[in-house]
Amino acid sequence: MDEEDAEKTAFITQLGVYCYKMMPFGEDITEEYDGWKMFFDGAVNFKGVGIGVILVSEMGQHYPVSAKLRSPCTNNMAEYEACILGLNMAVDMNIQELLVISDSDLHVHQVQGEWAAKNSKIFPYLHHVHKLRKRITNINSDICPEFKTSLSMHWPPYHP
Repeated sequence: MDEEDAEKTAFITQLGVYCYKMMPFGEDITEEYDGWKMFFDGAVNFKGVGIGVILVSEMGQHYPVSAKLRSPCTNNMAEYEACILGLNMAVDMNIQELLVISDSDLHVHQVQGEWAAKNSKIFPYLHHVHKLRKRITNINSDICPEFKTSLSMHWPPYHP
């Protein structure tokens, strides 16, 4: 990313304009990346269910999206909804190299097949994630537990 453009990294939400040189969870957007990265999270609280995704290009350009879900679900289901939203974006953008970053050990280990999903309501989500992952040539997953709190505190549209 050109130095001149670094200050221009912004996005507009219903709550205002948000500009970042460094993402709230410590991701320095002035660095270049070997491949695309996808950060995602889901949240369930008394206000409802919200999901958020940020795709970050090799050059550090951010593509954020958030949504409020109308269907009641568990936190784990919200995590999968967010992941599916992000993977759909990646497939639509024809991204072929992607690092998927989640704050959820459970989600990452279930997707990688290291832990079994015990809740039968998760099976369709897991199947859909596997189906989408097959459409991306080089995809890896990582866990970054510290970004959840920071993302939810600094990115208001993430709140349900």
